Amino acid sequence: MSHLRRLITLVSVGLLVGSVDGSAADDKAGIAFFESKIRPALVKHCYECHSKDAKKLGGKLRLDTREDLRKGGESGASIAAGKPDESLLIHALRWEDNLEMPPKEPLPEPVIADFAKWIAMGAPDPRTGPPVPVAPPVDTRTTHWSFQPVKKPLVPEPKAGDWARDPVDRFILAALETAGLAPTDDAPPETLIRRLTFDLTGLAPTPGQVAAYVEDFRTHGQRAVERLVDDLLASPQFGERWGRHWLDVARYAESNGNDGLSRNPTFPHAWRYRDYVIQAFNDDTPYDRFITEQIAGDLMPAEDDAQRDRQLVATGFLAIGSKPAKAMNENFDMDVVDDQIATVGSGIMGISVACARCHDHKHDPIPTRDYYAMAGIFQSTETLWGMAAYEGLTAPSTDLHVLKVAQNVPPPAGFVETVVPIDSNTGKPRAIPKSKWPVGTPLAMGVRDRKEPADARINLKGESKKLGDSVPRGFLSACVMPGEKTVTDGAQSGRLELARWLARPDHPLTARVMTNRVWLHLFGQGLVGTPDDFGIYGDEPTHPALLDHLAVRFAGEMGWSVKSLIRALVLSRTYQLDSTADGALVEADPGNRWHGRHLRRRLDAEAIRDRILQASGELDLRPGDGSAIRHRDIMVQLAGSLHQPSNHRSVYLCYLRNSPPPELAPFDLPDALGVAGRRETTALPAQSLFLLNSPFVVEQSRILARRLLAAGSAVEESALAAEAIRSVLAREPVSGEVERAVALVRDADAQLRSLQPDATLRREWAWAGACQALLATNEFRYVD
Repeated sequence: MSHLRRLITLVSVGLLVGSVDGSAADDKAGIAFFESKIRPALVKHCYECHSKDAKKLGGKLRLDTREDLRKGGESGASIAAGKPDESLLIHALRWEDNLEMPPKEPLPEPVIADFAKWIAMGAPDPRTGPPVPVAPPVDTRTTHWSFQPVKKPLVPEPKAGDWARDPVDRFILAALETAGLAPTDDAPPETLIRRLTFDLTGLAPTPGQVAAYVEDFRTHGQRAVERLVDDLLASPQFGERWGRHWLDVARYAESNGNDGLSRNPTFPHAWRYRDYVIQAFNDDTPYDRFITEQIAGDLMPAEDDAQRDRQLVATGFLAIGSKPAKAMNENFDMDVVDDQIATVGSGIMGISVACARCHDHKHDPIPTRDYYAMAGIFQSTETLWGMAAYEGLTAPSTDLHVLKVAQNVPPPAGFVETVVPIDSNTGKPRAIPKSKWPVGTPLAMGVRDRKEPADARINLKGESKKLGDSVPRGFLSACVMPGEKTVTDGAQSGRLELARWLARPDHPLTARVMTNRVWLHLFGQGLVGTPDDFGIYGDEPTHPALLDHLAVRFAGEMGWSVKSLIRALVLSRTYQLDSTADGALVEADPGNRWHGRHLRRRLDAEAIRDRILQASGELDLRPGDGSAIRHRDIMVQLAGSLHQPSNHRSVYLCYLRNSPPPELAPFDLPDALGVAGRRETTALPAQSLFLLNSPFVVEQSRILARRLLAAGSAVEESALAAEAIRSVLAREPVSGEVERAVALVRDADAQLRSLQPDATLRREWAWAGACQALLATNEFRYVD
C-alpha cells in the first residue's frame, strides 16, 4: 500500500494541484464567543472571589479585566494563549494539580470546554481599562444600523451602467468605481455551469450537461443561463443543498451531545425535522411562514392532518438543541429556554440575545428585562424531546408529538436493542423500558404551550433560585418598529405573536439577516461578514444600501421567496464574474470586499462526499429513509459506531453530536452546539491524509477504476485516462493531462510487479491509485 500512496501523491502533484490557503478565524468571532460563553461564566462563577469587588481576593487572582486575567495570581500566569492544556486556569477548572476552581465543586464540563476552546482561539478578550463595578442601564434607543428600519434606497447610476443586468450590479459597480476599480471579465460558460450546479444543488454537472449548456450558451447567451438556473431550482437536489445550510443555523443533530456527565442520548425522531426543512426549501415555502411554523406551528390553523403534522414537526427547531445534564443542575429548565432564545436570536435576528441572561448586554442594546420578556414565552412552552435514552440524570423524559398521517417504518422483526441502559445508582443493566407509545406510531420532537402560561421573573446572576422582578412577556425593545412589544394574548405562551413579530416585513433584522445568509452561500462571504451577529461587535455591512435593497425586494415584491432571491442573485452579472482577475484588482482588493471578481471556494464536507460518490457512479439520489437511529433511544457513548454505510446524499447521514459521520468530520463540520451560519474553511494536513487513507475514498476509487476497466482490455489507456478525468473533474482533459496520467499509471504498474503478479489485479490497483489521486486534487475540492 505504501507504493500506492506514493503513486497517489505523485499523480496529485503531477496532474492538477495548486495551493489554496485556508482562511484565518475572524477576530470578531472570537470576541463574540467571549461575550456569549466566557464573560457570563466569569460573572456567574468567578467574580465573587476574583474581582475588584470581592470581599476576599482568592489567590491574589483577579479575572475581571483582560490584563489581570493574563497576569494571573500567586500561582503564576493563568493562561497560555493558544495552549489550553498548558494553562493554569484550565488545570484549576478541571481540578488538576491540586488546583480547584470553584472550590466547592467543578464547573459543568461544557463550561470548562468553552474555556478551553476560548484559550485555543488565543483568548480574545475585549475588556480594556478598569472594570465597571455596576453596569449602567442599557439604553435601547440605539442608533446602530441593524436596529433601524429597512428603507428602500435609490438605485445608483454608475458611469458604466450598461454593464449591469440587475439593480444588484449597479450597487456593486458604483462602489467599485468609487474605489477606482473595475470588475474582471465574465466567467466562461464551462466555469459558470459548474459554479451554478454546485451552489444550487451541491453536485457537479455531468460532462454531457456541460457540453449541452456550452452549446446553448453560445447560441442563446443569458437565456441559456436562465433555463439552467430554473432547472436547478426545480430539482429536488436544491432542497437537499439549501436545507443543509438552514440545518447549520438550526443546530440540527440527532443526539444531545455530551451533557457534562459524558452522556449523549440519541434523538431518534429528529430526522423528521430534517426532512421538513428539505421539503420546505423545495416547495419554496415563504420565509415568513417558514420561521412562523418553526416557532409556533402547533398554534397555527391547518387545512388537514397532513399540514397539521408538518407544522408540528417544524417546531422541532426549538427542541433539537443540546442540553446540559439535569443532575445537580437547578438551572436545567432555564438552560433549555436559553438555548431557544439563543437560536431565535442569533439564527433569525442575528443578535446574541442570550448574552443578557445574567446581566444587561455589555455592548448590544438588550437589557436583562428584554431577555426575560422572551424567556417568559419559552418558559410558557413545553419542550418535547422524548425519552432521553431513559436516563433521568441527563434529562427528564417528556412527551412527543404523535402524528396522524406521517408514515413510520416499524423496527424489523425480531429487533432487539443491543445497548442495554445502565442503572445510574447500581451500575448494573436495567430492564429494555417499555415505550409509552405503541411500536410504529409516528412521533416527532417539538413544542407546545403549557396549560398555564405565565411571565418570567428575572434570574439574578442567571440563577433560577434567585428571583427578581416579574417581566411581561414580549420582544426586543431596541428594534425600531411600530406596534406592541409585549404579548397581548395572556392565554397563550406568546410564541405565535413572537413569530408574527419576527415575520413582519418592517422588522429591521429578519429580512436583512436571511438576505445576507443567501448572499454568503452564493458569493463566499456575506455583505455582513458576521452572519450570526448584526450587533455592535459584528461587522458593518460592506454595501449597506445593497443589503437594504435586497431585504426590501425579498420581503416585498418577492413575497419572502428564497428561490426568487437566489434566482435574482445568480442571474446578476456580479455573480457571473470570473474568479481570475488581473494583479492590480487583486492587489487593490485582496479580500474581494468590493466583489470585483468571484471567490474561489472549497466545497463543504457534504459536497465533497457527495461528489466522490457521484464520480464513482455510486451516488443514490433517492431521498434517505428516516435515520439509522430512528428505533434506537440509547446512549451514543455506549453503542460504538452508529454510522452505517450509505450511498445517499450526505444530508441524510446520521448527525450525532460528538460523533459526526466519519466521512465528513475532517472538513469543518459544525458541532451543532449553537447557530453556525458560516462554517470555517481550513486547509489542514488531516484533510489530505483523509483523502489518501480513508477507507471510503479508497473504496470509491476502486469502484471507479473497475467501472473504467469494465469496457475490456482492448480500450486504450489514453481513453481510460480521459474518462477518469471526465468522471472526477466533470470536464474534458486539457493538453498533457492524459499523457501524464498514463505515464504515472504505467510507472505504478511497474512498481507493483513485486507485490502483485496478477496483471489484471495490478492494473486495477494502478488505475484505482490514479482515480484516488484525482479525487485528492484541489480542482476536485474547489469551485471557481
